[in-house]
Parts: sequence; C-alpha cells; structure tokens
Amino acid sequence: MAYEFKTDLTAADVTPAAAFFNRRAFMAGLAGIGGASALGLSADAAADKLKPNTWEEITTYNNFYEFGTGKSDPASYAGGFNPAPWSIEIGGLVDNPGTFTLDQITEGMTIEERIYRFRCVEAWSMVVPWNGFMLSELLNRAGVQGRAKYVAFETVVRPEEMPGQKRTTLEWPYREGLRLDEAMHPLTLMATGIYGKPLPNQNGAPIRLVVPWKYGFKSIKSIVKITLTDREPYATWNKISSREYGFFSNVNPEVNHPRWSQASERLIGGGLFAKRQPTLKFNGYEEDVAQLYEGMDLNKFF
Repeated sequence: MAYEFKTDLTAADVTPAAAFFNRRAFMAGLAGIGGASALGLSADAAADKLKPNTWEEITTYNNFYEFGTGKSDPASYAGGFNPAPWSIEIGGLVDNPGTFTLDQITEGMTIEERIYRFRCVEAWSMVVPWNGFMLSELLNRAGVQGRAKYVAFETVVRPEEMPGQKRTTLEWPYREGLRLDEAMHPLTLMATGIYGKPLPNQNGAPIRLVVPWKYGFKSIKSIVKITLTDREPYATWNKISSREYGFFSNVNPEVNHPRWSQASERLIGGGLFAKRQPTLKFNGYEEDVAQLYEGMDLNKFF
C-alpha cells in the first residue's frame, strides 16, 4: 500500500451531529499539514471541504430492498428489525474461523470518523460521516491464508422483521464480494455508526461495509457472514444482470449504465433546481485506489 490511515481517535472521539459542522473549517484546514488522516479523514475529502448530508437525508433516502424497493421504505418499515444481539460468522481461508459477537469483533478496534462521498449506481449521491474501523483490521485478526483472493459477504435473512424478504424481488440472502486487495485497502470500512450514533436499522444496523470508490450496492448492509475464498464470489446484482452491474462496480463517468448516463449525478439535498454535478472517477478517490486496477480494461471489468 502507498499509505495507511493512522488515527488517535477512539469511540469517545466521534462527533455528534449537533457539533459536527462546527468542526468542518478546522478539519478542512488540516489537509495542507498532513493532519487530516490523523482524524480518519482523507486529505482529498478535507481539501474539498465536503459538507455531509443531514441526518434526516441520510436516514430517510435509502436502498435496502430487505425493507422494500421505495426510497422511504427502509425508514418506514425497519422499526421492527432488532439488531441486538448480533454475531458474524467468519470462515473460509482463514486461520481463526468462528462465530463472533459484535462486541468481540469491535473490541480493541479503533473507531474512526470517516467523511466519504457515497455514490449510488442510480446516479444520485450524498456525503456521509461514517464511524467504523478498517476491514483490514478484522481480516488480519482472522488470519488470511495465502490462497485467499476474495472476500464474500452475506446479509441477515429475517423475513419476519424484514418485510421486503417476503417478496422475491431479489434472491435472499443478499450477497456481495470484493477482491482481497480491495478489502484490505485502508479506505474500506466496516461502519458501525453515522454522526457518532449507532447505525440506524435502515442504514444497515448494526454493521455494514463501506467501499467509497464503488457504487453503493457493493457496500452490503447488516452483515452476518464473511468468507475468504479463492474464487470470485456470488454478488447479487451482478448475477441478476451482469450487463448492468459489474462485479467491480467502480464509479466511472466513462462507463454508462445501459439505461442511463453515469457522467453526472444528482446530489441529495441539493434542492429542486440544483444542477447535476460531474461524476468523479472512482468517486473522487482515484489517487488512492487507481493502482489497484493498473493494467485492467475498466470498460470490460466494470
């Protein structure tokens, strides 16, 4: 890796929404002195002075088909979902397989504040202040074996609590996957909160993946299983329509979805008459992640 995030933050340092915006000017100024990464914020994000969306926007405009296909369905129907207690099964090509409680997984982890762009494949975007820890920390604890090349993830199946799973909209459980080097990249986050608060049910409580340079559907929610494998794993949307949803699904303004352009995006919260903004390659994280795909044809491996 060209760099690695370093931070002195602990769970006590995450910022509540009421105080968050008072810190923005200070944090943006850190970009030029190398302090941004020490707060878990990339210099790129600080330099851009990213303004996070409001709590209301982040928690009421979601895709989470387990609760319904409408953008407001997750907030409307996720109240009956109980994310506690929680455990995650970690297995496959690891030295230390097992089923671990959420407390066991987060014990000793440094919870960082990461302000990331979030780009949906549907060509809308927002900015989210996540709290979480690097996936690489968890995988290192599990002991990744030399034959492992990919990481597979599964979402919980609870149709009695997730009414969308009573329908055949998708094949349940929802599944996703990353190449191992993508999973180990320091930008790849296991998120446990937003604005210093625990993840709301509609946003993937109690723990989800966040891969900021990829389209949002890659950032699987409410994870209950992580498997290290030597084969490209099943990915739900990719298997439904590989022509529309590539396995990699990196944000790329030069590769359109078959039914719409990806060259621009609609910023949630921008207002009725707000202009669409240009889509940034790798969602603005090109400098950080482009080396992962060196030599790849990104039109073919989209």
